[in-house]
Amino acid sequence: MRDNVGLILTKRAFLSPDMEGFVDVESERRFTFAEWNLRSNRTANALRELGVGKGDRVALLLMNSVEYMETFFAIAKIGAVCVPLNWRLTPEELSFIIRDAGAGTLIFGDEFQAQVLDLIARGGGENGTNVTRWVHVGPDEQRPDGCLSYLDATTAASDAEPEIAAADSDLLYIMYTSGTTGLPKGAVHTHASALWASLTIMATTDFRYGDRFLVSLPLFHVGALTPATCNVHAGCTSVVMRSFDPVRVWQLVSDEKIDIMLKVPAMLNFMLQVYDPERCRHERLRWCMSGAAPVPVSLIEAYEKLGIEVHQVYGLTETCGPACMISPEDAIRKAGSTGKAFFHTSVRLVDNDGNDCAPGEAGEVLVAGRHLMKEYWNRPEATAESLVDGWLYTGDGAVMDEDGFVYIQDRLKDMIISGGENVYPAELEEVIGRHPKVLEVGVIGRESEKWGESPVAIVVRSDESLEGEEVLEFCQDKLARFKQPVAVHFIDQLPRNPSGKILKRLLREQFN
Repeated sequence: MRDNVGLILTKRAFLSPDMEGFVDVESERRFTFAEWNLRSNRTANALRELGVGKGDRVALLLMNSVEYMETFFAIAKIGAVCVPLNWRLTPEELSFIIRDAGAGTLIFGDEFQAQVLDLIARGGGENGTNVTRWVHVGPDEQRPDGCLSYLDATTAASDAEPEIAAADSDLLYIMYTSGTTGLPKGAVHTHASALWASLTIMATTDFRYGDRFLVSLPLFHVGALTPATCNVHAGCTSVVMRSFDPVRVWQLVSDEKIDIMLKVPAMLNFMLQVYDPERCRHERLRWCMSGAAPVPVSLIEAYEKLGIEVHQVYGLTETCGPACMISPEDAIRKAGSTGKAFFHTSVRLVDNDGNDCAPGEAGEVLVAGRHLMKEYWNRPEATAESLVDGWLYTGDGAVMDEDGFVYIQDRLKDMIISGGENVYPAELEEVIGRHPKVLEVGVIGRESEKWGESPVAIVVRSDESLEGEEVLEFCQDKLARFKQPVAVHFIDQLPRNPSGKILKRLLREQFN
C-alpha cells in the first residue's frame, strides 16, 4: 500500500472504530474515529462532485473545528492540495497567498464573512484570486450570496471510501511562512514528508495509545496540524479548542483528562498567571511540548513544581515540525539548549564555507530527514538556496556542545517570534516603506513580557511632519495584528555595513 495521509484516518477507524477520536470543544461535539472517518469521506466525495481533482489547491479559512480536520483528511484522500490560511491575516495578505497558491476553492467559516466578501469583491485581477468555488461553513441563513453550503454538500454526499488519488511524493499541503524578502513563501509538504514527521515524533516523544491530546494552537500552524495528524496515527484523542484561553485550558485538562499537549511559551506564561491549585486539577497531565520560541528555564522549573514536564522543541514549517527536542531534566542541566536532533532527523552546524563546526563553534543550523519539505511553491531560487544536498539551511545560528546539544544563538534572518508567530522584518519593512513620508525603515524585535517579542519600526523620514501614530495607522489594514509594530522611533540615518546591509544589532542596542 502506498502512503497517503488520508488513509491514516481510514486505518485508525478500522482498528479503533469506537474510540473517541475528536472532541470539538466549542460546539461540544464528540466523534469516534469511525464517525470522523465517515464525515471525512462525505467531504471528500462532496469535493469531487464539485469538480476538485488531484493537484487542485483547496484553501481553508477555518477556526479549529471538526470541519477543519475532516476536510484536511478528505483533501488528502482525493489527492488535492490543502492550503491552510492564517485567519489573523488581512484580506490583502490572504489574497496574495490564495493567488500565489493558485487555489480554486476556498472553504471558510461564517466568522470570516467580511474577509471573504472583500476577497470576492476583488475579482480575479492582480489583487484578487482565482477562486471559483466559495464554500461556506455555518448556518445556511447566513450564507453569502453566490457561496455554496458545506453542510448541504457533505450531507448529500456518499460516505463510502473515495478512490485514493495521491500518495508518497505527491503534494499534500502548502503552508505559507512569512517571507524574508517581504513576501510569504509556501512550504510544500508531501504525503511522505508528513508521514515521516509523524513517525519521527512518535519515535522521539512519549505518545501512548489512548492518550488525550489538547490542541489549542491554530491548525493553520505546523505545530498543531502535525500533532493532530500524529494523534490519529498513534491512536490518541484530539481534544480541540477553537482558540486559546488559559482558564479554559486548565478546565479542559481536568474535565477531559488530558495526558499531553503542546503550548508555545507565551501560552504557558498566561496559564501560570491564572493557575489556581484549588481548581486546576491535572493529575493525568504527563508532559507538554513547547516551542516556536526559546523556553525560559524558570518556566520549565515552575511547571516542574506542578508535576508537569515541559519538553522544549525546536522546529520549522519547512521540517513539518521536528528538528530538536530536550527533556525537562536536560533543559535544566543544559540551560539554554533546545536539545538533540529528533529520531529520523540529522542536525549539523556549518560555518560560512560549509564546513562542519567544532563543538562550541558558532554556525548555521542544517536539518536533514525524510520529513523535510519538497520545495517552496513557485520559488525555485529560494528552494535552491534553502535545500542543498538533502540539507535544509535554516538560517538559524547556533552552537553544539560535545554531547550533541544545540544552543540557538541568533536568528540569522532577523526573524521575530511574537506569541509563537513568526514575524519577518522584511515583510514589515516592505509595507512601511510604501508610506510616502518614509525614506527607509528597519524593523527589530523588542522583548515583551506578554508576547516574548514585539516588532518595533525604526524610520528615516522623508517628510519631517511624519508622526509615529501615522505609521502605526498605515499598517493596520495591511498587516495582521500580530505583525504590526508596537512602537515607531525616528532616526536620521540607518546604520549599515560596507555592503549596505542594515546593522540590526546596532538598532537593537540603541532602541531596546
